[in-house]
Amino acid sequence: MSRPNFLFFITDQQRADYLGCAGHPIVKTPNIDGLAAHGTRFDRFYVASPVCMPNRASLLTGRFPSTHGLRHNGCDLSIRANTFTDVLRAGGYRTALIGKSHVQPMTGIDSQKRYQPDELGVIKEAWKADDEADYDQEDPSRYASPEFFKIRTPYYGYDHVDMVTNHSDQCNGHYYQWLKSKTNQADFWRDKANQLPHDYVCPQAVRTPIPEELYPTSFIRDRAIDYINASKGDDQPFFAFVSFPDPHHPFTPPGKYWDMYSPEDFHPRLPYEAHKNPTPPMRWLHDHWTKGTRQAQTQEAFMANERETREAMALSCGMITMIDDAIGEVINALKAAGKYENTVIVFNSDHGDYLGDFNLMLKGAVMLDSINNVSMIWSDPADRTARVSHALSSTIDLAPSIIERAGLKHYWGIQGKSLLGNVAGSHDLRDELVIEYEDTQPRMGFEKSAVVRTLITADHRLTLYKGMPWGELYDRRNDPDDTHNVWDDPAYAGVRAELTERLVHELMENVDKSPHARRRA
Repeated sequence: MSRPNFLFFITDQQRADYLGCAGHPIVKTPNIDGLAAHGTRFDRFYVASPVCMPNRASLLTGRFPSTHGLRHNGCDLSIRANTFTDVLRAGGYRTALIGKSHVQPMTGIDSQKRYQPDELGVIKEAWKADDEADYDQEDPSRYASPEFFKIRTPYYGYDHVDMVTNHSDQCNGHYYQWLKSKTNQADFWRDKANQLPHDYVCPQAVRTPIPEELYPTSFIRDRAIDYINASKGDDQPFFAFVSFPDPHHPFTPPGKYWDMYSPEDFHPRLPYEAHKNPTPPMRWLHDHWTKGTRQAQTQEAFMANERETREAMALSCGMITMIDDAIGEVINALKAAGKYENTVIVFNSDHGDYLGDFNLMLKGAVMLDSINNVSMIWSDPADRTARVSHALSSTIDLAPSIIERAGLKHYWGIQGKSLLGNVAGSHDLRDELVIEYEDTQPRMGFEKSAVVRTLITADHRLTLYKGMPWGELYDRRNDPDDTHNVWDDPAYAGVRAELTERLVHELMENVDKSPHARRRA
């Protein structure tokens, strides 16, 4: 068999259980389910970090945020970083980014504490700066004019880029330039004040007037189809990264997808009261909710009541089904182009959403599986047998898996492990994995920016917070939903000590090994 093509679908902020093939009782995802029916679904696949930018950089590099340097939103992935797309491109692949990238800042808004001189006493970084022009490729200013902005390529290994930045009906980038070329109503439609009438009360619910055919999901679908159609008759293999900004909040499913699902059909499983001993950040969020001082219109986690949660669940499902419909059309185009029989198709998400667990919404420093455990499906033409792998696997494993499947060699310092043995039916990969989380500023009651490390094993979750006298330990054999923190339980003192030591060893293992020594001394 010739070297395979790769068609990689990724969504933004979609938890693992929001697929039909993962057992969700309501959401309709027949096309993604079809991939699982002809491939391997990993049900214990975790992010390297439950935040967009760090985890997307980990996907590209196969390295942890603390190693590749994009530790939290608002940083850049260095253009000197090697990526698996660099390897593919150098190995003869055509490479395409179609949709959201988010390995450079995309808001154009300066950080509130850029250098923290009051804390650090310095105003410079440890590394000398690269050319700043290399780091504004996703900035909204680049897409403000009608003239199509040409991104510097290769862009982290991509030689073709159709850029979409931001989220929901507020997407920018090449999509925004395209939208303005299609209608003079673009800015009017994107203004929340002009949303269509509705009776939803969820703070992040916006009924966009943007028609389905002009919504970002449709733009990405059409650009992906165009790219595949252009590959007809071309024997050069391709890698296409088709990246949807949905179902990330705000929840803006257009047209029929807005009321495709009724909030009354959804039932939040875990109210705040289900947690026997909530952690300080959970209590802080709960206090602000009950006092009426929550911040529910920002990017930060907040607590919501049952009606708000039901609405968010329903609207999120509408966005997911729209993506599923788009994926079905892209796969049909792949088949029509005669490329399906030699294309590995991957489905993944960059992180999840609390979506009502313990009344929480969005994401933050509460390390629940709803934000850490995401979907991953690998459908390979070499063997499209339906399997479910229970192997502990991570975002950092995707880069070495793709490189190996392409028949190429990876670079020194990659930290992930190839999943190809698990695709073939093995359940052994690792005994534990680490998840990193670092915030850019104090939130959720923390006096300083939270620095968090989590260890996931077959039976437990251990989470440590820098500088905090408390932590989290859950016995998932008896408490799969993390409702009883046994950190201070004397009966678990030995388990806590053992897991802490295992976490330390994992952190030592994950110290950067690149660059390799060139000489003996």
